[in-house]
Amino acid sequence: MALAATALAAAGALAGLTHWRAGVQEARAEASHPPLGQLLDVDGVQVHAHVAGNGPDLVLIHGSSGNLRDFSYGMHALLADRYRVISFDRPGLGYSDPITPHGDSLDQQATVLAAAARMLGATRPIVMGQSLGGAVALAWALNHPDQIAALVPVSAVSHPWTTGLGAYYSTLSSWPGRHMLIPALTAFTPDKVIEDQIAAIFAPDAPPPGYAAHFGPRLTLRRASMRANALQRRHLLRWISAQAPRYGEIDIPTEILHATGDTAVGYRIHAEPLSRAIPDANLTAINSASHMPHHSHPGEVAAAIDRAATRAGLH
Repeated sequence: MALAATALAAAGALAGLTHWRAGVQEARAEASHPPLGQLLDVDGVQVHAHVAGNGPDLVLIHGSSGNLRDFSYGMHALLADRYRVISFDRPGLGYSDPITPHGDSLDQQATVLAAAARMLGATRPIVMGQSLGGAVALAWALNHPDQIAALVPVSAVSHPWTTGLGAYYSTLSSWPGRHMLIPALTAFTPDKVIEDQIAAIFAPDAPPPGYAAHFGPRLTLRRASMRANALQRRHLLRWISAQAPRYGEIDIPTEILHATGDTAVGYRIHAEPLSRAIPDANLTAINSASHMPHHSHPGEVAAAIDRAATRAGLH
């Protein structure tokens, strides 16, 4: 009996230490990387938006585990001379609230971001989404076709795949993972592990100089952000499977850009069938393995956006 009581006390002390340390790490991340833009109230959901430049409205939507700093590193400066560039933290990430505690669907995310864009005066923007953000951009085009002028999916998740969720997100999105493993990761993940993960995302290219310092990866390691991200990843295949058969409904100018050697989101699984499914879509293939072409090939991404704007009569 005494041994059990001691074990329970030790477990409670460890849990308390873990959550205290997690809180310290979260406070440091928010102090070093505060919001860059404005915090909008969209029907009770906080949405973080950053606006730069002048011209036709252009919305940028980041991928999994990201935040809008992924675009403010370089894309804002590249585009703000000819567009009003609006970047959002997707729901649950950065400084945007999750919409539900169960995982925000692609349509829920698109609906909230479209409403946030309208609040900023962008009623029919060009929408560019990268990776999982590309899936949200596709949902925007499908479910809010009167609120989008052109579509630019970059390295976009668009079609069902067969490799499953994987052990990491299967564990992280489970109840024990959300309530026990995630606080431990928030509290104790060392910098070297973060550096290695960023390197893996950019591989085979190197991360741009100063990217991690600008991006603030420990924002993603906050407990609420990790839970939201894990649940989005857990349900993504189901959402994509429901969405993919509808791509023929999209009738706005669409410029798809994807690296042929992308191992995170396969070119043949996603980009090729997407280009066939959307009427009159243009596909630009990059002879590279980059999953992050807005960093490795920013000029080609900007050119795709310019083509979409021209096709939509905005330039």
